[in-house]
Amino acid sequence: MASSLTTFTDEAKIALDTLSGRAAGLFAPSLRLGVTGLSRAGKTVFISALVHNLVHGGRLPLFEAQKSGRIARAFLEEQPDDAVPRFQYEDHIAALVDERVWPDSTRAISELRLTIEYESASGWSRMFSAGKLSVDIVDYPGEWLLDLPLLGKSYADFSREAFEMAVLPVRVDLSREWRALSNPVDPNADADEMTARRLAESFAAYLKACKLDERALSTLPPGRFLMPGDLEGSPALTFAPLPNLDGRRSRSGSLQAMMERRYEAYKTHVVKPFFREHITRLDRQIVLIDALQALNAGPGAMADLERAVTEILSCFRPGRGNLLTDLFSRRIDRILVAATKADHLHHESHDRLQAIVRRLADRAVARANFTGADVDVVAMAAMRATREGAVKQGRETLPVIIGTPLRGEKINGETFDGKTETAIFPGDLPEKVDALFDVAESIRRQNNDDPAIRFVRFRPPKLERTAEGVTLSLPHIRLDRALQFLIGDHLA
Repeated sequence: MASSLTTFTDEAKIALDTLSGRAAGLFAPSLRLGVTGLSRAGKTVFISALVHNLVHGGRLPLFEAQKSGRIARAFLEEQPDDAVPRFQYEDHIAALVDERVWPDSTRAISELRLTIEYESASGWSRMFSAGKLSVDIVDYPGEWLLDLPLLGKSYADFSREAFEMAVLPVRVDLSREWRALSNPVDPNADADEMTARRLAESFAAYLKACKLDERALSTLPPGRFLMPGDLEGSPALTFAPLPNLDGRRSRSGSLQAMMERRYEAYKTHVVKPFFREHITRLDRQIVLIDALQALNAGPGAMADLERAVTEILSCFRPGRGNLLTDLFSRRIDRILVAATKADHLHHESHDRLQAIVRRLADRAVARANFTGADVDVVAMAAMRATREGAVKQGRETLPVIIGTPLRGEKINGETFDGKTETAIFPGDLPEKVDALFDVAESIRRQNNDDPAIRFVRFRPPKLERTAEGVTLSLPHIRLDRALQFLIGDHLA
């Protein structure tokens, strides 16, 4: 699908930008790593933990260059893109370590350059390489990525799909007010600013309700309706799907014509520049997903998450080029799909969580017709907030996780205060992955009073310090494996 998102002019601009970047890379090798995920998947924490562990020499036994002692040092440098906000690494680390609060979610695109000085494992490579790699980490909201399929859809297609999704069982009650407001509207009526505004506000309220913890839905375009940034209140965000579009050309001056014009403006001035200036420049990509939150919400949320992952993968440009094509076009040759918050489960369930992600990724890759790139999955926690233990319950010993639940989190009728450390038995994920996507199976489990799968969120851990007062590196689960897959070959 990615090939349909640009025009010939767009491709010419992309080629010139790529050629310029390749020329600069002859003297200063660099790799652009995209980090995305849907809301609260842990993008900010992932980047902060990655940088902190590399800069401070963290424990990364599966990251070969670190394990073998070939990394001389890693440090932050000035980023190459002056027009892109800097990822505020120092502020996020202060929030995690000093305040023990999770940093604010990604609201816009940001960037950070991490430079690694290393010794190649190959004597031949040491003769011709400076042993220096700059990793430009690009952080952007997954909700914006889900806008990219709109580039291949007309306003009528967008409207039809929006109403079809709105009546799905998991959404029908949330969309009721918006549909009740929209259904009487005549698309051929004269354009009216207040009508457009009411419809847009009601549509945005429905999308925001879908995003709440109770539903944890993922496929919610247009993404800027959830994260408007500096576009809030602009005409480009004051549109909504209309019902009863009969396929005829809109009348000039009609409400439909107004909505179509604003929808096309949104694509032209918001979506397309984001794709051309950022997505097409990536070399590697990690997609973070909060599968546990979707599991909490049930099969409808899991099916919606699968749909979102499919649409995200369909927006990338996968594959491997050759010496000539690489001069003018970047391709993403490795993508990692990572289930975050593995620390909310005992390690005995990590394989099952990874199987869930594998099921999501494999089906998404097949449906997106995604070929030419290596796709891997991992269950990880970029910053581990819990430790493991065991408690006796009668004759039975239960594996538990120990941590400090966030204030207001609830389980079994107990509300946590955000200060008390607690041992929690998180339960076991089902062996049969398909059951998690099966609404009928979910109803059967409820009727049989089978225990529901519930997870609570924890505060960042209290970190150890050395006698000199230096904070040790952030604890994690499989961050080293993610690093090895994403950049390990460039440090060989």
